[in-house]
Amino acid sequence: MATNTVQLHRVFAAPVAKVFRAFVEADAMASWLPPYGFVCKVDHLEAKVGGTYRMSFTNFTTGSSHSFGGEYLEILPNEQLKYTDVFDDPNLQGQIITTIQFETVLCGTQLWITQEGIPEAIPTEMCYLGWQESLEKLKRLVEPNIPDA
Repeated sequence: MATNTVQLHRVFAAPVAKVFRAFVEADAMASWLPPYGFVCKVDHLEAKVGGTYRMSFTNFTTGSSHSFGGEYLEILPNEQLKYTDVFDDPNLQGQIITTIQFETVLCGTQLWITQEGIPEAIPTEMCYLGWQESLEKLKRLVEPNIPDA
């Protein structure tokens, strides 16, 4: 039974359009979403309402992986994303609903993330740890302003 919820807040020194794009482009997601020690393979990502995505995380140390996918429920460009996550692992039953809100603020982008319905087998503190690592990687992707040569 899925009962856990996590909520996160973060501010990035980057424009909201750049931060939003990092959530809807496959190569960007693969670079920042997996926590430290994991690599991500995105099989497909169709960021539109009713569109789906599928990806897997592989533990770089052990080689074991888990795959998951979902559907985009709401997309308001540069404002909000809402999508589902469903794991292939039968021990991680249920559907997670992730909502991400983006807001332009003086220094860049304010972000709120809510994940609801996390399977009981996943400790909430591990979700927070994983998200903290992922958001640090996201910061390293979106905050540098590298001009074209």
